[in-house]
Amino acid sequence: MAERVPFAPVAAAKGPGRRGHKTAAANPDADRFRTVARNRRARHDYDILETFECGVALQGSEVKSLRAGRVTLSDAYARVEEGEAWLLGVHIPPYVHAAGFGAHDPDRRRKLLLHRSQIDELMGKTQQQALTLVPLSIYFKDGRAKVELALARGRRLYDKRHAIAARDADREASREASRAAGKSVGRGASRERD
Repeated sequence: MAERVPFAPVAAAKGPGRRGHKTAAANPDADRFRTVARNRRARHDYDILETFECGVALQGSEVKSLRAGRVTLSDAYARVEEGEAWLLGVHIPPYVHAAGFGAHDPDRRRKLLLHRSQIDELMGKTQQQALTLVPLSIYFKDGRAKVELALARGRRLYDKRHAIAARDADREASREASRAAGKSVGRGASRERD
């Protein structure tokens, strides 16, 4: 009796949109996580102490707008009110093809989905320690919209200057270390060094 040969996949057609396309096979997590928007200003204006992943309750047209990448997080913040966490200041423009009943208010407050213990912890820390809740990013994880929420302390102007100086010093130190090792770095790497 002949031995069974395990199933071997047949070579798929080449080209975009085909099953055998290289990018689909190269990164299997690409479909799992897809970042829609980042609040880059938050890392500059705040010291991030702790982060939470939480779901967000959205309407259908809001999900469509998010999938299209249309969202603004620049002035967004979160607040715990009456035992529930709310996301405020996020602007999700109406979906182009939703009209009438399917349209939504772009600046409405949206409920954040967290465990009760997490909500209680956030409420205690924001009230006692003068911390704030800032969304860092909105992304899709396994097809569901998620918000990366940070418990943060606001930086003063001199703190921001200190953080910028420290970042520049680290960047310069790594640049010097790579030059000492003989590696080429950045633009003009092919030019002769003094």
